[in-house]
Amino acid sequence: MMKKLVAEFIGTLWLVLGGCGSAVLAASFPELGIGFVGVSLAFGLTVLTMVYAIGHISGCHLNPAVSIGLWIGGRFNQKDLVPYIIAQVLGGIAGAGLLFLIASGKPGFEIGGFASNGYGEHSPGGYSMLAALISEVVMTFMFLIIILGATHSKAPKGMAGIAIGLGLTLIHLISIPVTNTSVNPARSTSQALFAGGWAIDQLWLFWAAPIVGALLAGLVYKYLSPEEES
Repeated sequence: MMKKLVAEFIGTLWLVLGGCGSAVLAASFPELGIGFVGVSLAFGLTVLTMVYAIGHISGCHLNPAVSIGLWIGGRFNQKDLVPYIIAQVLGGIAGAGLLFLIASGKPGFEIGGFASNGYGEHSPGGYSMLAALISEVVMTFMFLIIILGATHSKAPKGMAGIAIGLGLTLIHLISIPVTNTSVNPARSTSQALFAGGWAIDQLWLFWAAPIVGALLAGLVYKYLSPEEES
């Protein structure tokens, strides 16, 4: 069990360092910045690479909502749920800590939003709390549908990482302007702890909405295509 938790810690660290790191360090770099498309790809690539690196160890959840959705969908043991979530949150915080150490090495560094998720005046596009809530529920729902389908026993073998990574890329392409895209409470928590203030105040939505979306997806996919009992 400890090996699984260490794998989840490392994987979530990489997701935050790679995804949020691309947003903080490279998204708006003068003239050569990677923009929304680059950040979207970065998040997708972190998951894609980790699926093949640690998927055989822990299942590569990297996300409390994913663990919850897999549990509801009958793919994950309830007794492992809380330990996985703790490992994911701690891994995310470690990734954000490393990002802070790197980013603060530039003269004149100001932490700002630090790629935190937000709504209202803290949404990149100024989207309302309701819009953010709907976006996060729907995007997490679809993310779990992709995961549950790609990892089903009847799905093509060896292709799950590609589908899941590209799925997360697409989700970011859609929703970065709305919330900076969470669909992952561990990712949201790690950045909010460093940004503080408003990011902490709005963090509740980025736990509640992804969990609701994941629960709905778990129930729907279990109905659509339950795994056969062995």
